[in-house]
Amino acid sequence: MTDVDQRHRPSPRHAAPALLGYAAVRALGLLVLAVWSAANGKSAHTLLTARWDSLWYTRVAEHGYGWSVTLPDGTVHSNLAFFPLLPWLERFVSAVSPLSYADAGLVVSLLASLAAAWGIFAVGDLLHGRRAGICLAVLWGALPVGIVTSMAYSEALFTALAAWGLYAVLRRHWVLAGLLAALAGLTRPIGAAVVAAVWVAAVLWVVRERRGRGAQRGLGRAAAGDGRESWRLVIGVLLAPLGAAGYVLWVGRRTGGGLFGYLDVQEQWGNGFDGGMAFAGFVADRFTSPLGALTGVGLIVGVALVIWLYVAGVRRHEPVPVLVYTGIVVVLALCASGYFGSKPRLLLPAFPLLLPLATALAGRRTSRSAWVLGGLAALSAVYGAFWLNGSGPP
Repeated sequence: MTDVDQRHRPSPRHAAPALLGYAAVRALGLLVLAVWSAANGKSAHTLLTARWDSLWYTRVAEHGYGWSVTLPDGTVHSNLAFFPLLPWLERFVSAVSPLSYADAGLVVSLLASLAAAWGIFAVGDLLHGRRAGICLAVLWGALPVGIVTSMAYSEALFTALAAWGLYAVLRRHWVLAGLLAALAGLTRPIGAAVVAAVWVAAVLWVVRERRGRGAQRGLGRAAAGDGRESWRLVIGVLLAPLGAAGYVLWVGRRTGGGLFGYLDVQEQWGNGFDGGMAFAGFVADRFTSPLGALTGVGLIVGVALVIWLYVAGVRRHEPVPVLVYTGIVVVLALCASGYFGSKPRLLLPAFPLLLPLATALAGRRTSRSAWVLGGLAALSAVYGAFWLNGSGPP
């Protein structure tokens, strides 16, 4: 694992430009959404809190698990598909405030999105400096589907846990990294990517320590320090998978499906892993008409851009745990057989993909970077308003 500054401290004051920039981008997105929705006779509040997955999370918060919908074809959509951390937080916020469960979910998401921007800045700052961290956080907020982080969805909460989990891994705060990985695993199935980052980092640390042990045999104090870190590493490694594993096992016991119970629930939703075959077929079907062909070309370009950014990160020798995390998020997003319109938002947690762009912007003059980020923010705001007033993120 690449050495980083272990004394690094991403204080709120140090992160202030990134947080202010991110907040400005998201405020613009919400403003444009409000205006666009009003012009279409729709409620921006309803679009953010009471449609698509947000309704499922709210129902879990209000009634618990056990609710399902049977479709005309006989398939059953169960709320067991939705991991519990966001509903738990919605229930807590609603219990200590006058907010409804839906509004509590919106508050949780908004606060989590700020925490995510802070964590993303911290990772970028640690790896490539403060300017890169600022650009990374603002770029993440200005993604075309960035409006999802302002909805009562779990993407903002998961990304916050993942970003700070990666930061803890890079700083070798093993217990904190394991705890954050466990919480990420209670938020989304992709929490496995954070667990993998912790485990890979732990293996790399052990290998490096074994190689250097001979040179430090005579240093008793250093050996004691290594012993304490070893115990923290073991605790972190053991903690990391508890969230996801605990929920999956609970679902299996509740449904009677054992270890595969959760997979059975997802299969009913049409979700699974097929190596990208269904997605490739979906893209190929776009070319049956001239207008659809444009969509198909756009999808191919988008996938190529994602792959190019990942390869760029590999060539730049980004830390292995960061590459492992990002790679798993990308593979599971692109190679899943679920609803294809959800793939852009499933890629939101893969923020390290933006590191090459962030460092490039950081190397430009501030005025030029500001113009680029401002333009992207405006495009994101317009697209987000158009998207939510249309098909939206299922």
